[in-house]
Amino acid sequence: MEFDGEQFQQMEERLNLLNHLKLKYGNSLKAVLQYQEELEEKIERLNNADVYKAQLETKLMEEQEKLKKLCQKASKIRSQEAEKLQKDMLVALTDLNFLDVKFEIQVRKKEEITAGGFDDVEFMISTNPGAPLKSLGNVASGGELSRIMLAIKTVLASRDKIPTMIFDEIDTGISGKTAWKVSEKLGQLSRSHQILCITHLPQIAAMADNHYKIAKQAVDNQTVTDIVQLGECETIDELARMLGSDEITNTVRENAKELIATAKKRK
Repeated sequence: MEFDGEQFQQMEERLNLLNHLKLKYGNSLKAVLQYQEELEEKIERLNNADVYKAQLETKLMEEQEKLKKLCQKASKIRSQEAEKLQKDMLVALTDLNFLDVKFEIQVRKKEEITAGGFDDVEFMISTNPGAPLKSLGNVASGGELSRIMLAIKTVLASRDKIPTMIFDEIDTGISGKTAWKVSEKLGQLSRSHQILCITHLPQIAAMADNHYKIAKQAVDNQTVTDIVQLGECETIDELARMLGSDEITNTVRENAKELIATAKKRK
């Protein structure tokens, strides 16, 4: 067998070239060949740029038409659901003592399409007779906003996946029958969510399953807030205080117990 040095050198150069290509374009010859095909396709498109551009424009128009139809479908569903939600919200708000309330859901078309479609949805509300509708985000009263959010959450309870809700100042400006209505709504919502509610009203506090007393005190010239979980007897005493009694007597305790019993019936 004769050794051909020239042929050996050619083979070695060929092998080095293949190894270099693998290092640069893939870990195998198959990957290198695939990359070659991709380059050839790119060259083909460049050589026929006008044809390729026309194809892309046609494809773009087709996709834009699909997007437009999907946006129209989403907009139709939104408008239908907005009308239903609007009616349900008026009922829920009336239950929460917004007797002269107006509530509208405005669905307006935007100029640009976004991930949510081409609709701009805004909740509008008026809580006083003769007052113009304003965006929900511009409602000034924290107590009003809390009750409005309670109404929204109650209406959407079956669809809402938020596990815990916090309500603060929800009792601002209410008492008596309205307080019980708010309490009942919170109890209704607690069937599907964990509710944390800060309140000064005994009707609302009585609806809770667990009670915590929040108190502030001055320690070393600093204000310290204590949160203490209450037992059954402590809860009754605290409700008695919330009922407005300076002195906690057996009669006041019985009133507090009756309040808890009434709350249980209304849950």
